[in-house]
Amino acid sequence: MQYFAKDYDVIVIGAGHAGIEAGLAAARLGATVGVFTINMDWVGNMPCNPSIGGTAKGHLVREIDALGGEMGKAADANTLQSRILNRGKGPAVHSLRAQVDRRRYSEYMKHALELQDRLELIQAEIVDLTRDGGGWLAVTRLEAQYRAKAVILATGTFLGGRIYVGDVSYDGGPDGMFSATALSAALKRLGVPTRRFKTGTPARVLRRSVDFTGLERQDGDDVIVPFSFDGLFTPQNKLPCYITYTNDATKDVILENLHRSPLYSGKIDGVGPRYCPSIEDKIVRFPEKQRHQLFIEPCGEFTEELYLQGMSSSLPEDVQLRFLRTIPGLEHVQVMRTAYAIEYDCVDPLALDATLEFKALPGLFGAGQFNGSSGYEEAAAQGLIAGINAARLVQGRGPLILDRASSYIGTLIDDLVTRGCTDPYRMMTSRSEYRLLLRQDNADRRLTRIGHDVGLVSDEKLRRLEEKERLIAEERRRVEGVGVPPSDALDALLVSRETSPMKTGCRLIDLLRRPQLDYAALTPFDPERPALPQEIFEQVEIEIKYEGYIRRQAAQAQEMRRLEIKTLEHIEDYNEIQGLRMEAQEKLNKVRPRNLGQASRISGVSPADISVLMIYLRKQEVQQRIAAKKEQNAELH
Repeated sequence: MQYFAKDYDVIVIGAGHAGIEAGLAAARLGATVGVFTINMDWVGNMPCNPSIGGTAKGHLVREIDALGGEMGKAADANTLQSRILNRGKGPAVHSLRAQVDRRRYSEYMKHALELQDRLELIQAEIVDLTRDGGGWLAVTRLEAQYRAKAVILATGTFLGGRIYVGDVSYDGGPDGMFSATALSAALKRLGVPTRRFKTGTPARVLRRSVDFTGLERQDGDDVIVPFSFDGLFTPQNKLPCYITYTNDATKDVILENLHRSPLYSGKIDGVGPRYCPSIEDKIVRFPEKQRHQLFIEPCGEFTEELYLQGMSSSLPEDVQLRFLRTIPGLEHVQVMRTAYAIEYDCVDPLALDATLEFKALPGLFGAGQFNGSSGYEEAAAQGLIAGINAARLVQGRGPLILDRASSYIGTLIDDLVTRGCTDPYRMMTSRSEYRLLLRQDNADRRLTRIGHDVGLVSDEKLRRLEEKERLIAEERRRVEGVGVPPSDALDALLVSRETSPMKTGCRLIDLLRRPQLDYAALTPFDPERPALPQEIFEQVEIEIKYEGYIRRQAAQAQEMRRLEIKTLEHIEDYNEIQGLRMEAQEKLNKVRPRNLGQASRISGVSPADISVLMIYLRKQEVQQRIAAKKEQNAELH
């Protein structure tokens, strides 16, 4: 017998990385929130990598923090090892990545939800979801009914989840959890357009069964850069990682047993991640490679489990053990958790608006892997935006939409809802056409004011940003005015750095513009340099070195925003616009772009189609002006 339990403003289904940020954001903005999870002991679980950040993902985490989210602080509080990737390249692709203690991270996030005012964390499986007047009704397996004005689906890989290990398959979620099969059926009844994706995770092995002799040791950075701009926690390097490689023997074992992989036997229908393939997929797709890199990473400070990054597999258990034992260091390895593939239901993100609300189902939002993305960071970013917009919808306020030139978060969501995805979407720096503007080092300068305007960032955090920007501006003015006279010592430095020596004096800013020089190298020639935080010097140096490129990308962003102003939401049927190609009409009617800028990014909409739309909009503007003039004349007479 069903019974009514409670009303909320917002219900969040799932307490993974998307659900956590969604619930916290909505509650912090004043909404009453119920966060439902199948098992409260696995809030914020990391069923795959025990890490946060990475290439482009580190950018997302710093943006989440700048907007007032929690992921960066949680990672800083539970860091085992921290490194900035791609230091040998330009600052646009520098990305922070941290190994974290997966159980302590989970405990941190569970506690954050428990402490949050207006938020209730509930262990219950949602098995049905229906429209309820202007809102939604959610029913649990124990037949309790909960009403809400908005619902956020953050189901991760649980929705219709099915586990595959060789010939064995069964309904299940990650890490031995239950699968959410009833909810999957309920969403299909609502008309939610779902499809099957697949992901996988490597085996976990026992530390004392690994021989680290001869393996390449990988330590963290000497100077650790935190994810969070708040400085609440000081991350520390506690444990090393190690690198080893597969070989011909590994390849032979896998190829001999390929017929036993559900990926190649046809048992798995779901589409797997393009940029994170299983080891058997790597062997088949890249036969010319002599070896594949494998990272051995700690799962926590107080566990002996190690994670084998780069070795996800769905081969049978016995085959996994055989190929692992061909790898240097793993000859006597003991597997604690067998690798598996998981197939799950997710939505076609073209059904979503840029707010992450369903176009055809008002008040229903999607976030995270449910939206077709992969990765904890992508999930958390979407959860934050979905939580903000669900709260603002309930409160009758306008939505928050970040554009592509503001953030990687804006790029991620725009890619999903405008272009869709045919395999699990992974954020990469190459996906942004404005990546020199969207560096991880300036995420606070780009987004903290937006977070403050929304209501997630405190006055104190905004004040710290304003003080930082004041120091940056002062230091920029100082280096413009500091003169550096010629000297033998300076010439020796310039020659050693393979840049032209000076015949006359110059300004400090001119030396900093040279790619071969930096603040550190010029310290002896800058005796009046003030004692400022390193991040101030970093910001000034980047702005000086890349000034021309930054100016060019800023102009491109301005042009993009000019198109974003031209709204298309009033157009009901693109079939009625003459001159549009049939494919463009079909795609425009499906995506329903908010503006001309979004329309220009839809696959199948050509520049010629955009020109037709611009002409159509200009004609409408002329007609509106004529109509307004006639109305004005009529009133005069």
